[in-house]
Amino acid sequence: MPQPEFAIVTGASTGIGLELARLAAADGYDLLVVADTPLIDASRQLQDLGVEVHNVEADLSTFEGVDRLLEAAGGRPVDVLVANAGHGLGHAFLDQDPAEWRHVVDTNITGTVYLIQKVAREMVARNRGRILITGSVAGHVAGAFQAVYNGSKAFIDSFSDALGNELKDTEVTVTCLKPGPTDTEFFERANMEDTKVGQSDKDDPADVAKTGWEAMKKGQRSVVHGLMNQLQVAGAKVLGGGVAAEMHRAQAEPISGES
Repeated sequence: MPQPEFAIVTGASTGIGLELARLAAADGYDLLVVADTPLIDASRQLQDLGVEVHNVEADLSTFEGVDRLLEAAGGRPVDVLVANAGHGLGHAFLDQDPAEWRHVVDTNITGTVYLIQKVAREMVARNRGRILITGSVAGHVAGAFQAVYNGSKAFIDSFSDALGNELKDTEVTVTCLKPGPTDTEFFERANMEDTKVGQSDKDDPADVAKTGWEAMKKGQRSVVHGLMNQLQVAGAKVLGGGVAAEMHRAQAEPISGES
């Protein structure tokens, strides 16, 4: 019997990442799930889906953490890479601890790009594979009171398009999933619960994950989940950075008035 296909899903402890792991399992992929927080609950939820599931806890903001993840794969060819790990950070940039915004940059950009380069090289050598990257509609909007996070997602959204173009003559596809506000632990971890966007209704992570997974299977370049998020992206292009930043401020500035 041939070995099942194999998927790596990062940021898989909760939220969109966990739902993407479920979709991969439903399609018969063996899984290696990874996050920088304990995966006990996630692993239990995935164990009954009829596929082999392994987990690793690793800090994907570092090269060492990414290498630890790849070592856990044991040299098994990766058919699908879901690069979903990421961190947010709210409040005014001048009030942020440099260690905190650096962790956002290192997780969202440095570790993500390093992991993708490592895995994509092997995929191209086999001329087979799919990469799904979690970007964000935030990458299209100047993010007042989320300046570093939105900037990091602008990088990822752009990087995904560029890599996809570089690989267009191969059988390796690159898809960027761009969610809007989603009902996950993101806003709590980013210390943004005291904001309009933090307190607003949000998309179901299962719906967001399905949008991204189906787009990846079709080999789409990118997909924005939800009509309102699509309108936001289109509006940001028309309005320009200054107006978009002011609109973002209204959603992301702490309601208490404290930066």
